[in-house]
Amino acid sequence: MNEIRPRLLAISDLHVAHAENRKIVEGLRPSSEGDWLIVAGDVGESTEQITWALRTLAERFARVIWSPGNHELWTTEQDPVQLRGVERYEYLVDVCRGLGVLTPEDPYALWEGDGGPVRVAPLFLLYDYTFRTPTAADKEQSLAQAYEAGVVCTDEFFLHPDPYAGREDWCAARVEYTERRLAACDPEVPLVLVNHWPLLREPTRILRYQEFAQWCGTERTADWHLRFHTAVAVYGHLHIPRTTHHDGVRFEEVSVGYPREWKRPGHPRNVPRPVLLPGGTP
Repeated sequence: MNEIRPRLLAISDLHVAHAENRKIVEGLRPSSEGDWLIVAGDVGESTEQITWALRTLAERFARVIWSPGNHELWTTEQDPVQLRGVERYEYLVDVCRGLGVLTPEDPYALWEGDGGPVRVAPLFLLYDYTFRTPTAADKEQSLAQAYEAGVVCTDEFFLHPDPYAGREDWCAARVEYTERRLAACDPEVPLVLVNHWPLLREPTRILRYQEFAQWCGTERTADWHLRFHTAVAVYGHLHIPRTTHHDGVRFEEVSVGYPREWKRPGHPRNVPRPVLLPGGTP
């Protein structure tokens, strides 16, 4: 009988506010006792949802690694935890630590199973409106075009940047902090970069409404998969699960998405997805 070898798996955009997605989480199981699971953001919108999902997964998988998405950072009237911005993020980091879940504030874990060794680096970078519409000269014009088209991310109402003046300022601080951490990593050990938003603009070209791209990342990370020794880049947010290659580096979009999306005929329900291939091939 062949032994089932531990795998490094990834999933994102669980959106457990939807009952059908909650059932997906209830059904997630490792195939071996040593499986790790990367969760690349948008677990839920309330602290109850987020805590329930991460606790459920942490009880089953040998290691769970979380990178926040925009939905976790929303402060809605229904959530008893009314913290905003940085304080909300720090609260969620504390929740994760209580569950044994690794976060972007923790040391990057070393995976030494199939495809390793690699260091798994969960990132929290946000966005800065630099993925603008093709005809916009600046953020203000790009946002105006989005409002005119009726394509506006809910973040504009619920994702508060406190104490920063704006989301782009919070993004800049996160980029600078994360750059320092990645630069300090051993360049001989490849990285699995995990960020809710794609690290470069190209994956957003597939979006039906290009106005939405401005809430999808920052131009400041466009070369990170080259600057830092990257085996694989994992992301979500777009709700378009697929594999692409950029400059020879594999990018994996691993989102579940909303029921109306994953129920469509032909939708690739292939998550959680193995991040690494056996034999050390990225």
